[in-house]
Amino acid sequence: MKIIGIIPARFASTRFPAKALVDIEGKSMIRRVYEQASQATQLEKVVVATDDERILNHVEEFGGVAVMTSSDHQSGTDRCFEALQKIDAAADYVINIQGDEPFIQPGQIDRLAEVLDGQTELATLVKVIEDQETLFNPNSPKVVLTRQHQVLYFSRHTVPYLRGLPESEWLSTHTFYKHIGIYAYRTDILAEITQLPVSPLEKAEALEQLRWLENGYTIKAVITPDDSHGVDTPDDLHRVARKFLSGSGPAS
Repeated sequence: MKIIGIIPARFASTRFPAKALVDIEGKSMIRRVYEQASQATQLEKVVVATDDERILNHVEEFGGVAVMTSSDHQSGTDRCFEALQKIDAAADYVINIQGDEPFIQPGQIDRLAEVLDGQTELATLVKVIEDQETLFNPNSPKVVLTRQHQVLYFSRHTVPYLRGLPESEWLSTHTFYKHIGIYAYRTDILAEITQLPVSPLEKAEALEQLRWLENGYTIKAVITPDDSHGVDTPDDLHRVARKFLSGSGPAS
Protein backbone atom coordinates (compact mmCIF):
# COMPACT_ATOMS: atom_id res chain seq x y z
CA MET A 1 0.00 0.00 0.00
CA LYS A 2 1.23 3.47 -0.88
CA ILE A 3 0.40 5.73 2.07
CA ILE A 4 0.96 9.48 2.19
CA GLY A 5 0.90 11.57 5.35
CA ILE A 6 -0.67 14.99 4.93
CA ILE A 7 -0.55 17.66 7.63
CA PRO A 8 -3.25 20.34 7.18
CA ALA A 9 -2.01 23.65 8.57
CA ARG A 10 -4.04 26.85 8.50
CA PHE A 11 -2.54 30.18 9.48
CA ALA A 12 -5.73 31.53 11.02
CA SER A 13 -7.01 30.08 14.29
CA THR A 14 -9.72 31.57 16.46
CA ARG A 15 -8.13 30.67 19.76
CA PHE A 16 -4.46 30.66 18.74
CA PRO A 17 -3.61 32.62 15.55
CA ALA A 18 -0.45 31.58 13.68
CA LYS A 19 0.09 28.62 16.00
CA ALA A 20 1.67 26.55 13.22
CA LEU A 21 4.66 28.91 13.32
CA VAL A 22 4.93 29.34 17.08
CA ASP A 23 8.38 28.51 18.46
CA ILE A 24 8.76 25.52 20.75
CA GLU A 25 12.29 25.44 22.11
CA GLY A 26 13.93 26.38 18.81
CA LYS A 27 11.58 24.64 16.38
CA SER A 28 8.21 25.73 15.06
CA MET A 29 5.15 23.66 15.85
CA ILE A 30 4.68 22.63 12.23
CA ARG A 31 8.33 21.57 11.98
CA ARG A 32 7.99 19.38 15.05
CA VAL A 33 4.86 17.73 13.63
CA TYR A 34 6.58 17.22 10.28
CA GLU A 35 9.72 15.73 11.80
CA GLN A 36 7.77 13.38 14.08
CA ALA A 37 5.56 12.21 11.20
CA SER A 38 8.60 11.71 8.96
CA GLN A 39 9.88 9.09 11.40
CA ALA A 40 6.87 6.85 10.71
CA THR A 41 8.09 3.87 8.70
CA GLN A 42 4.85 3.26 6.79
CA LEU A 43 4.59 6.63 5.03
CA GLU A 44 5.80 7.07 1.46
CA LYS A 45 6.08 10.83 2.00
CA VAL A 46 4.91 13.60 4.33
CA VAL A 47 3.44 16.85 2.99
CA VAL A 48 2.14 19.99 4.69
CA ALA A 49 -1.08 21.32 3.13
CA THR A 50 -1.43 25.00 3.98
CA ASP A 51 -3.39 28.08 2.96
CA ASP A 52 -0.65 30.58 3.74
CA GLU A 53 2.65 31.35 2.00
CA ARG A 54 4.36 32.04 5.32
CA ILE A 55 3.81 28.45 6.38
CA LEU A 56 4.71 27.09 2.94
CA ASN A 57 7.95 29.09 2.81
CA HIS A 58 8.86 28.08 6.35
CA VAL A 59 8.37 24.37 5.63
CA GLU A 60 10.47 24.58 2.49
CA GLU A 61 13.18 26.46 4.38
CA PHE A 62 13.68 23.60 6.84
CA GLY A 63 13.68 21.07 3.99
CA GLY A 64 10.10 19.87 4.16
CA VAL A 65 7.52 19.48 1.42
CA ALA A 66 4.45 21.73 1.32
CA VAL A 67 1.67 22.64 -1.09
CA MET A 68 -0.70 25.58 -1.19
CA THR A 69 -4.40 24.86 -0.84
CA SER A 70 -7.54 26.96 -0.76
CA SER A 71 -8.35 29.14 2.23
CA ASP A 72 -12.03 28.21 1.85
CA HIS A 73 -11.85 24.64 3.14
CA GLN A 74 -14.11 23.89 6.09
CA SER A 75 -12.11 20.90 7.33
CA GLY A 76 -8.75 19.22 7.26
CA THR A 77 -10.33 16.41 5.26
CA ASP A 78 -11.16 18.80 2.42
CA ARG A 79 -7.66 20.27 2.54
CA CYS A 80 -6.13 16.78 2.40
CA PHE A 81 -8.10 15.96 -0.73
CA GLU A 82 -6.94 19.07 -2.56
CA ALA A 83 -3.35 18.40 -1.53
CA LEU A 84 -3.59 14.80 -2.72
CA GLN A 85 -4.71 15.96 -6.15
CA LYS A 86 -1.66 18.20 -6.37
CA ILE A 87 0.98 15.77 -5.15
CA ASP A 88 0.10 12.15 -5.87
CA ALA A 89 -3.32 10.95 -6.99
CA ALA A 90 -1.90 7.40 -7.33
CA ALA A 91 -1.65 6.88 -3.57
CA ASP A 92 -3.76 4.16 -1.97
CA TYR A 93 -4.33 5.94 1.35
CA VAL A 94 -3.90 9.31 2.98
CA ILE A 95 -3.30 9.72 6.71
CA ASN A 96 -4.44 13.10 8.01
CA ILE A 97 -1.99 14.14 10.74
CA GLN A 98 -3.08 17.00 12.97
CA GLY A 99 -0.89 20.08 12.55
CA ASP A 100 -1.23 21.05 16.20
CA GLU A 101 0.27 17.91 17.77
CA PRO A 102 3.98 18.75 17.87
CA PHE A 103 4.90 15.57 19.72
CA ILE A 104 2.80 13.00 17.91
CA GLN A 105 4.49 9.62 18.15
CA PRO A 106 5.55 7.96 14.88
CA GLY A 107 4.35 4.65 16.29
CA GLN A 108 0.78 5.97 16.40
CA ILE A 109 0.92 6.63 12.66
CA ASP A 110 2.43 3.23 11.93
CA ARG A 111 -0.16 1.50 14.11
CA LEU A 112 -2.93 3.13 12.10
CA ALA A 113 -1.23 2.25 8.83
CA GLU A 114 -1.21 -1.45 9.75
CA VAL A 115 -4.96 -1.78 9.07
CA LEU A 116 -4.82 -0.11 5.66
CA ASP A 117 -5.16 -3.25 3.59
CA GLY A 118 -7.18 -2.02 0.63
CA GLN A 119 -10.46 -3.14 2.18
CA THR A 120 -10.50 -0.59 5.00
CA GLU A 121 -12.43 2.52 3.92
CA LEU A 122 -11.58 4.81 6.81
CA ALA A 123 -9.67 4.35 10.05
CA THR A 124 -8.85 6.28 13.19
CA LEU A 125 -7.24 5.82 16.60
CA VAL A 126 -8.97 5.38 19.95
CA LYS A 127 -7.65 5.06 23.48
CA VAL A 128 -9.12 3.53 26.61
CA ILE A 129 -10.28 6.25 29.01
CA GLU A 130 -8.65 5.99 32.41
CA ASP A 131 -9.85 9.04 34.34
CA GLN A 132 -13.14 10.67 35.30
CA GLU A 133 -12.19 14.08 33.91
CA THR A 134 -11.76 12.73 30.38
CA LEU A 135 -14.83 10.53 30.65
CA PHE A 136 -17.14 13.49 31.25
CA ASN A 137 -15.30 16.15 29.23
CA PRO A 138 -17.39 17.19 26.17
CA ASN A 139 -14.23 18.42 24.45
CA SER A 140 -12.92 14.85 24.42
CA PRO A 141 -15.20 12.87 22.05
CA LYS A 142 -16.08 9.30 23.01
CA VAL A 143 -16.30 6.36 20.64
CA VAL A 144 -18.56 3.30 20.74
CA LEU A 145 -17.21 0.23 18.94
CA THR A 146 -18.45 -3.10 17.64
CA ARG A 147 -16.72 -6.31 18.69
CA GLN A 148 -14.81 -6.11 15.41
CA HIS A 149 -13.60 -2.61 16.32
CA GLN A 150 -15.75 -0.83 13.77
CA VAL A 151 -17.03 2.54 14.96
CA LEU A 152 -20.73 2.65 15.85
CA TYR A 153 -20.84 6.26 16.98
CA PHE A 154 -18.86 9.28 18.16
CA SER A 155 -20.25 11.62 20.78
CA ARG A 156 -19.21 14.50 22.99
CA HIS A 157 -21.52 13.00 25.58
CA THR A 158 -20.41 10.06 27.69
CA VAL A 159 -21.61 6.97 25.84
CA PRO A 160 -22.87 4.44 26.56
CA TYR A 161 -24.96 5.62 29.48
CA LEU A 162 -24.76 3.10 32.32
CA ARG A 163 -28.26 3.00 33.71
CA GLY A 164 -28.63 2.33 37.41
CA LEU A 165 -24.97 2.92 38.27
CA PRO A 166 -23.49 6.01 39.92
CA GLU A 167 -21.06 7.81 37.63
CA SER A 168 -18.24 7.13 40.08
CA GLU A 169 -18.48 3.43 39.16
CA TRP A 170 -18.64 3.77 35.38
CA LEU A 171 -14.94 3.40 34.67
CA SER A 172 -14.64 0.27 36.77
CA THR A 173 -17.70 -1.30 35.12
CA HIS A 174 -17.30 -0.60 31.42
CA THR A 175 -14.49 0.12 28.92
CA PHE A 176 -14.90 3.58 27.45
CA TYR A 177 -12.87 4.92 24.53
CA LYS A 178 -11.81 8.45 23.62
CA HIS A 179 -11.13 9.51 20.06
CA ILE A 180 -7.60 10.34 18.96
CA GLY A 181 -8.01 12.73 16.03
CA ILE A 182 -5.89 11.16 13.32
CA TYR A 183 -7.66 9.76 10.25
CA ALA A 184 -6.78 7.42 7.41
CA TYR A 185 -8.77 7.58 4.18
CA ARG A 186 -8.69 5.22 1.22
CA THR A 187 -8.22 7.70 -1.59
CA ASP A 188 -11.39 6.80 -3.49
CA ILE A 189 -13.38 7.18 -0.25
CA LEU A 190 -11.68 10.52 0.44
CA ALA A 191 -12.91 11.77 -2.93
CA GLU A 192 -16.46 10.68 -2.08
CA ILE A 193 -16.75 12.02 1.46
CA THR A 194 -15.54 15.48 0.47
CA GLN A 195 -18.62 15.75 -1.76
CA LEU A 196 -21.08 14.99 1.03
CA PRO A 197 -23.20 17.78 2.54
CA VAL A 198 -23.05 18.48 6.26
CA SER A 199 -25.27 15.93 8.00
CA PRO A 200 -27.76 16.32 10.88
CA LEU A 201 -25.65 14.27 13.31
CA GLU A 202 -22.56 16.26 12.40
CA LYS A 203 -24.42 19.50 13.10
CA ALA A 204 -25.72 18.17 16.42
CA GLU A 205 -22.34 17.08 17.81
CA ALA A 206 -20.00 19.30 15.74
CA LEU A 207 -18.05 16.18 14.76
CA GLU A 208 -17.21 15.84 11.07
CA GLN A 209 -16.72 12.07 11.21
CA LEU A 210 -20.43 11.56 11.98
CA ARG A 211 -21.16 12.67 8.41
CA TRP A 212 -19.30 9.62 7.15
CA LEU A 213 -21.12 7.21 9.45
CA GLU A 214 -24.48 8.77 8.66
CA ASN A 215 -23.83 8.17 4.96
CA GLY A 216 -23.00 4.50 5.46
CA TYR A 217 -19.20 4.48 5.42
CA THR A 218 -17.29 2.20 7.80
CA ILE A 219 -14.57 3.45 10.12
CA LYS A 220 -12.07 1.00 11.56
CA ALA A 221 -10.90 1.85 15.08
CA VAL A 222 -7.35 1.05 16.11
CA ILE A 223 -6.67 1.02 19.85
CA THR A 224 -3.52 2.83 20.89
CA PRO A 225 -1.95 3.06 24.36
CA ASP A 226 -0.67 6.54 23.53
CA ASP A 227 -2.66 9.70 24.16
CA SER A 228 -2.98 12.79 21.98
CA HIS A 229 -1.60 16.17 22.99
CA GLY A 230 -3.18 18.78 20.78
CA VAL A 231 -2.48 22.49 21.14
CA ASP A 232 -5.56 24.71 20.85
CA THR A 233 -4.47 27.59 23.12
CA PRO A 234 -1.21 29.12 24.42
CA ASP A 235 -1.89 27.40 27.76
CA ASP A 236 -2.04 24.05 25.96
CA LEU A 237 1.31 24.82 24.36
CA HIS A 238 3.00 25.46 27.70
CA ARG A 239 1.51 22.29 29.20
CA VAL A 240 2.50 20.05 26.29
CA ALA A 241 5.98 21.55 25.96
CA ARG A 242 6.65 21.03 29.67
CA LYS A 243 5.55 17.40 29.44
CA PHE A 244 7.65 16.41 26.44
CA LEU A 245 10.66 18.70 26.63
CA SER A 246 11.26 17.73 30.24
CA GLY A 247 12.40 14.32 28.99
CA SER A 248 9.18 12.46 29.82
CA GLY A 249 7.93 12.27 26.22
CA PRO A 250 9.13 11.30 22.75
CA ALA A 251 10.33 14.71 21.61
CA SER A 252 13.30 14.92 19.32
